[in-house]
Amino acid sequence: MFDIVSVGNFSIDSIFLPSRQSPFVVLGGSAAYVSLAASRFAARVAVISKVGCDFPAAYRWWLGQEGINLAGLTAVADALTTRFELKYNCDLSERALFLKSQAPRLTVDDVPASLKALAIHVSPIAGEITYEVAERLKGCTDVLSLDPQGLVRGYGENGEVRRGSLEDKRILGLVDIYKSSLSEIRAVTDLSDLNSAIKGVHDCGVSTVIVTLGSKGAVVSAGGAYYSIPACKPSKLVDPTGAGDAFVGGFLAEYVNGENILRCGCVGAAAASFVVEGVGPTVFGDKPQVYERARELYEKEIKQ
Repeated sequence: MFDIVSVGNFSIDSIFLPSRQSPFVVLGGSAAYVSLAASRFAARVAVISKVGCDFPAAYRWWLGQEGINLAGLTAVADALTTRFELKYNCDLSERALFLKSQAPRLTVDDVPASLKALAIHVSPIAGEITYEVAERLKGCTDVLSLDPQGLVRGYGENGEVRRGSLEDKRILGLVDIYKSSLSEIRAVTDLSDLNSAIKGVHDCGVSTVIVTLGSKGAVVSAGGAYYSIPACKPSKLVDPTGAGDAFVGGFLAEYVNGENILRCGCVGAAAASFVVEGVGPTVFGDKPQVYERARELYEKEIKQ
């Protein structure tokens, strides 16, 4: 029995930041950020993912050292790991994303028959998860969480990532917790108004909807209540990659422990504020540090 299982392919990311000409080459993929963030809370974390023969052994060692169970990590000998190039503008507010290679899709057979988890987070980055896989995962957990970013991506001739639409909306009917950015929930629902888009996801049967808004924080809609979670201010902003994934990693770690939604959101915001202080998934803060930032945010929200 795991607390949290993160499902989606790892990637190798080349991150171009305005401070230098050459890229940082780092471990990437939502599954990496979610699992590493959740592991900071002593959660029992596992990953189901596919990579290629070029996936560095050092990444596997690092994840194992962080206590993440990698029994579900499959290395495909004749394939390449999913790779992205991320190119940020001068103030890090926007980025261009390019798909350079793509690992094989996950299949139903990649889900162990014995898998059990309090929460499973489905986070494809390049269309590697189908409805059938999500349906199988639904039977392994009480809480299925989804970040649809990799299901609403289209690609140009040079691999440039473009916003597409959610072709198979059946997956939303399996989901208990939904998390995405504003642009992604618009792509999923074809609705531009935030409140209407959130309602559209709820209407599919999703009980909790999270929309991350970058420097403006996040909104969480659950049980008829609507929470605006301010962003925690980081000590410095180095690389915004993975902030939304760190948010959901912290959120789920608290959620499976029975914490209230506002508390979960504040811990998620605190976790996100640490990861942007370093390049890639390298800075997460320890549990007391994350809780301290979350406490300040939570108390401020309670008093309002």
